[in-house]
Amino acid sequence: MLRLDDIACHGELFGWTGRLLSQVIEPLGRGETAHYSPYDWRSRRFGPPRELPPAPVIVLEGVGAGRRALRPYLALLLWMDLPREESWTRGRARDGEEQREFWDGWVPAENEHFAGDPSRPFADLLVRGRPEGYELLPGPSGAAGTAPSDHTR
Repeated sequence: MLRLDDIACHGELFGWTGRLLSQVIEPLGRGETAHYSPYDWRSRRFGPPRELPPAPVIVLEGVGAGRRALRPYLALLLWMDLPREESWTRGRARDGEEQREFWDGWVPAENEHFAGDPSRPFADLLVRGRPEGYELLPGPSGAAGTAPSDHTR
């Protein structure tokens, strides 16, 4: 699994596509081990390189994983169907007061990203949290080849 939090950084909340392609997707596409330097959000710098060996399935997790430039490389796009405010509340709780300034910048950056490059309309499956676990539903991309008008995320 590769978390996009390891690829993004303060200066490139959504401008990391080239780095992901060159460091991870292209080497894996050639059957080679990928090497990337995970970003440390507290120290604000990239750390020592990590290896990501080729595997039959690699999960790319995070906001922006379903962007236009990456969709040709995805076997399946799952969308965590969660209201934005709930998602942001969870993130703030996870990161604490120390990262409050980050979240003040993240919210408008995420809104701008999805306004120009929505992912949800292209999801193969929607994942919704339920009190007893998760529910898996068909995504918008499977709905008679049309995308819904809700492009909020």
